[in-house]
Amino acid sequence: MDIEIGGSARGPMAGIRVIDFSTVVSGPLCSQILGDLGADVIKVEAPRGDSSRMMGFPFRGGLSPLFTQFNRNKRALSIDLKLAAGTEVARRLVRSADVVLENYRPGVADRLGIGYDALSAENAGLVYVAISGFGPTGPYADLPAYDTVIQGLSGFMQVQGDERDPKLVRGIAADKTTGITAAYATLAALLGRERNGGQGQRVEVPMLDAYAAFALPDVLGPEVFLPVEEVPPGMPTPADIHRTWKTADGHVVMMIIEDDQFRGICRAVGRDDMIDDPRCANLMTRLAHAKDLFAILEAEIEKWPTAELIERGRRFGAPVAPANGIREFLSDPQVKVNRTIFEVEDEQAGRMRQLRNPVRFGETPANLRRLPPRLGQHTDEVLSEAGYSDDEIRALRSAHAVA
Repeated sequence: MDIEIGGSARGPMAGIRVIDFSTVVSGPLCSQILGDLGADVIKVEAPRGDSSRMMGFPFRGGLSPLFTQFNRNKRALSIDLKLAAGTEVARRLVRSADVVLENYRPGVADRLGIGYDALSAENAGLVYVAISGFGPTGPYADLPAYDTVIQGLSGFMQVQGDERDPKLVRGIAADKTTGITAAYATLAALLGRERNGGQGQRVEVPMLDAYAAFALPDVLGPEVFLPVEEVPPGMPTPADIHRTWKTADGHVVMMIIEDDQFRGICRAVGRDDMIDDPRCANLMTRLAHAKDLFAILEAEIEKWPTAELIERGRRFGAPVAPANGIREFLSDPQVKVNRTIFEVEDEQAGRMRQLRNPVRFGETPANLRRLPPRLGQHTDEVLSEAGYSDDEIRALRSAHAVA
């Protein structure tokens, strides 16, 4: 991902304009992805600002860590949508936009005058992406939804832990999943517009559905086929497979599926004799005897220092990795070669780290053009582009319609 502060968009979405009314994570992640790919993203905030501006530690130069990671490649202006004059400003901006993104509860955008029916009447080609907790209908439609609420409903907490001790993913997994889902939905809707004579559409992205589609396909297991069958005793559970393994001085993780990978881990821990054990003949026999084999591997792996075991595992073709902390990840040699994390300088906040957009385009690369904006940083610039005179902008400010 090229760093070209103040440069032109070179990604595949160059020329697409996005008006983003969303806050916190799911919507801002979606619009950041679109911005990385070249879209002109205009972040519209209420006078108090996006709540994520106040989340996390430390605060530097008017920015928080959370806001910084989800709001690059955007211009920011502040509009009070509770005022008629503010709503008119927003609608004027949308008339020349390709995409609107919001994550209000169902019905709120309509009450503010920026719902799909009102905006599409003035812009038939508009792609209107509405993120919500549960969708526009149903018993939960009007309930507040946050990441932990969606995780709790999804069933995945009992996979992370168990029935007696369900565990959350210790990160905003449902929010981030929804943001990525909304990004590909936006791209698909824009493609649909191209193939449908320029007609836009409303796109609904419920967090509950997005997270379930991401988290559950590999863990539905016996619930897939009807009627449901009981799991045979002794079969490994996700907790048996997706786990850490204690070493002499730390922990590793591994995923052993193919026969040659199993032979590799046997050689890595010095147990070549297990290669010819009938219980280890293939994946099915290993699964049938998983409990016994896991106990043997636990005892053997704990004898080895982490670094030595990793080196041996890689040498013999076993998929083994250290259970890194964040700082170990940051110093990993592959991370450095990939520039998975890069550094940029902000005039007020100083040096900061950013995660690169992971997609690499041969001809239309993603680039970093704008650092995360301060509240209302580009209000005058955006309004001038929309045709407002200096006097009109001053009048809007005096009326507190914009800031």
